[in-house]
Amino acid sequence: MMRILLLLLTLCPSLAAQDSPDFRGPSARENTTIFSPLDLPAASTLRNGAGAPGPDYWQQQVDYEIEAALEPETRQVSGKARITYTNNSPDALDYLWLNLEQNVFRPDSIGARVGSRAAIGLQNADGEGYAITSVRSGRKKLDLQVFDTLGRLALPDPVDAQGGTFVFDIEWEFRIPEKVFRRFGIEKVAQGEVIQVAQWFPAVAVYDDVYGWNTLPYIGTGEFYSNFGRYELALTVPRDWIVVATGKLTNAKQVLTKDQYARWRKAHSSKETVVIITPEEVGQPGWRPEGRGTLTWEFEADQVRTVAWAASNAFILDGAGLGDTLIQSAYPKEGLPLWQKSTQMLRTAIAGYNERWLQYPYPVATNVNGIEGGMEYPMIIFCRSRRSEPGLYGVTAHEIGHNWFPMIVNTDERRHAWMDEGFNTFINYYSKRDWFPDSEGGRANPAGIARTLTMPNQVPVATPADHLPGRLLGSLQYAKTGAGLVLLRETILGPERFDFAFRKYIERWAFKSPRPADFFRCMEDAAGVDLAWFWREWFLETGHFDQALDSVTQEEGKPARLVVSNQAKMVMPVLARITFDDGSSEDLRLPVEVWYHSNKIQEKLHHAKTVVKVELDPDRQLPEANRRNNLWPALAATEG
Repeated sequence: MMRILLLLLTLCPSLAAQDSPDFRGPSARENTTIFSPLDLPAASTLRNGAGAPGPDYWQQQVDYEIEAALEPETRQVSGKARITYTNNSPDALDYLWLNLEQNVFRPDSIGARVGSRAAIGLQNADGEGYAITSVRSGRKKLDLQVFDTLGRLALPDPVDAQGGTFVFDIEWEFRIPEKVFRRFGIEKVAQGEVIQVAQWFPAVAVYDDVYGWNTLPYIGTGEFYSNFGRYELALTVPRDWIVVATGKLTNAKQVLTKDQYARWRKAHSSKETVVIITPEEVGQPGWRPEGRGTLTWEFEADQVRTVAWAASNAFILDGAGLGDTLIQSAYPKEGLPLWQKSTQMLRTAIAGYNERWLQYPYPVATNVNGIEGGMEYPMIIFCRSRRSEPGLYGVTAHEIGHNWFPMIVNTDERRHAWMDEGFNTFINYYSKRDWFPDSEGGRANPAGIARTLTMPNQVPVATPADHLPGRLLGSLQYAKTGAGLVLLRETILGPERFDFAFRKYIERWAFKSPRPADFFRCMEDAAGVDLAWFWREWFLETGHFDQALDSVTQEEGKPARLVVSNQAKMVMPVLARITFDDGSSEDLRLPVEVWYHSNKIQEKLHHAKTVVKVELDPDRQLPEANRRNNLWPALAATEG
């Protein structure tokens, strides 16, 4: 009697505790197998059983009118904002929580003590955090209690449920640290400086239907979870500085020269790159509009999670059009000659994502070369690479890919970074071929992840990013997740079935905030398949994969029999190539369901041709840990 395979669901304690609203932990039932249904939150009118927002789904709206000024000599940023908070929840709110991310640079911050791993480099950062000088609603001063990277704002009256609004004004300033661990900073270049500014204004935290107020501290590894809103942005800088930012530039005539403005307009409708500010112009007389004092650059952005910007007195600026979107690159002369290709790289990546997944919804996309190696914000990305074409295209395609995940599909990156970095790594796998047609796709190769799956001290992909050591962040949140989706698309579901479901997920959750259960349910609903076994083994557990070809037997004149066993915790379809003595071959595929009852299966071929060779996973589609037991050679067949 064949032994029954029981693969127990095991979630690490930290995962079960951290994500309890999303996953309730192991089932109380004994004998839970890899194929048992996941214990997901109950479907509701908020998030339905098809993995879509229900009729009662809601989310908050936060709109910002921001005026800010940069003083490059002192590295000082000062700003004031009028914030309009719209409470669409069913709950009246008597306080608001604010994210104060600059406070991570204070020496007593949680991030300075917990997030100071070498992979983050926070131990080398310096900064004083925010100085918040005023918080008012009308003429009434509001009380803001600051706790590390969060602030609790007391309200004079509760904000009414289901459409109530509250408007308040806040003023702040901070000094950009000389040494920044990631995401923004200052670079000295030959003709001046490039300053990239992000995580730079007090922003209202998310209040949602899953956690209420989301008040996880900003430590450094886990990134963002933000509200959508409309932004009006006015940035004042010295007259000889150029600014690019999230949003559409609305006063281009005032901040560009007549010739630059004409080129900027031309770039909107040009497939080829138009140089708006040439290398020869930078720093020369007449390269900026006439006048004295500062200039204020004005931008507008709708349906974005945040805004970021960059300013420089050394920027070359070029652009091209793609539909209704202006594609731009801003870089110092150190970026030449490679960065002359940046705009076309950015244009190519966006065009590929448009075709495969969802149309880019914004009027601008800007690539900025400065000190940050690679970071994303709505409509603007920061990329460092200056040495190689593969390096620049890779980081450009990755960072602009984040405008789909999480800037459009609004992931809670503090808890579920894999739904951001991993999904983006997956779409990058195909984007790389848009620029390098002969590319194999990069780090999301399923066979290439096999070694990672067998490493000691594994934790589930679903572990929050801030709980991971640096080496696991990349291998799990990026590579393993990306490889898992490639595996699901290419081998388990097939491109047509997967693409329909993945597009449906993006469509359903565009400009909304899904959780893992929503993703799992949506993919199963649209693909028409039960994938509990795959979600469990790939994202919620730490097993590896090893199928073995135990034996091939064949009596003369009769069909051969194959015996295949599952040697490890993961299950996958059986893929085999059988070669016959007449030189022909055929591929055998058995569905994953063959492992429902046993860890060993026997398959009889349909004809009596003499078998001389059998190989499991011959095209290396699966994350096979031990390929030495995948082959049955001709010598063994002869001896048998």
